[in-house]
Amino acid sequence: MIDATECLLLYDVNSPKNPDIPYWSYERFDLDLMTDDECKTEFRFYKNDIYELSEILNLPDRIVCYNGVNVDRAETFCVFLKRFAYPCRYVDLIPRFARHEPQLCMISNAVMHSIYTSWRHLLLDFNQPWLSRPHLQTFTELIKEKGAALQNCWGFIDRTVRPISRPGRNQRVMYNGHKKVHSIKFQSIATPNGLIANLYGPVEGKRHDSAMLAQSQVLNQLQRFSFNPHGDILCVYGDPAYPLRPQLQCPFRGAQLTNIQKAWNKSMSEVRVSVEWLFGDVVNYFKFLDFKKNLKICLSAVDEMYITCALMHNARACLYGSTTSEFFQMSPPTVQDYFQC
Repeated sequence: MIDATECLLLYDVNSPKNPDIPYWSYERFDLDLMTDDECKTEFRFYKNDIYELSEILNLPDRIVCYNGVNVDRAETFCVFLKRFAYPCRYVDLIPRFARHEPQLCMISNAVMHSIYTSWRHLLLDFNQPWLSRPHLQTFTELIKEKGAALQNCWGFIDRTVRPISRPGRNQRVMYNGHKKVHSIKFQSIATPNGLIANLYGPVEGKRHDSAMLAQSQVLNQLQRFSFNPHGDILCVYGDPAYPLRPQLQCPFRGAQLTNIQKAWNKSMSEVRVSVEWLFGDVVNYFKFLDFKKNLKICLSAVDEMYITCALMHNARACLYGSTTSEFFQMSPPTVQDYFQC
């Protein structure tokens, strides 16, 4: 037998700590009632583009979560987009979608997993129409027009370090000594039209760039696909951490460089900055990725979050362009052409 005090303590321990928001008192979500400016602000896409993109991504007409919640395609896609557009909590989505927090969580995760499983290959495979040999040759010509000394460069390879919440175990494995944060790393190749051509990861934060390059097998793919229409070798350009290969070039290294070598490095550095813009665009338009307290390894699918947001960045670049595409003055493919594979 327990007395009244013990009963009160047990009740307090087992009571839910989340605030009881009256989600039923809000109006149900209707995308048609929103303006284009509201959609662009909250979802990063205009209203008609949300409808079109949800169809292109082959999202089901209605998503049924494992608890039986049945939601139409437009609403599920908007829940996903708003979740990652800014580091908001699920409770912050209740006034917009009039749904309880567990439902919003299941809807967002279901859409993320659907996009990841259906379209992840676009960031792994170079055998795509927009990466054909004539297009690669066009990329090299645009890069040369910007003053690059390297005459056969069609893209730029780099890695990005994404800070995460400090894990409860294996902290040393995830710790990046250079950035002084617990993190995961991704490796990507950027093209002059503002798209991510290849994305590998995540790997542990302590992993060196050269080790990540070997694991990704991207050099093997470049040896198969990185040629112009005449069969001449084309390459991507990276920083000094990468090895020197026919399909992978890097700056001159050493303490005593000639003036010609310094000028060569400077010309390539001025165009290579475009890959940094691309990394910035992914995080700026999907700011949830920049809130490390919610990026918890083993508790959430951090890898799927970044990869699906990278795909949404490519979709956004296809629809509206990007800083990189404006710099090189090259339009990306249409969103229909990009997702046709």
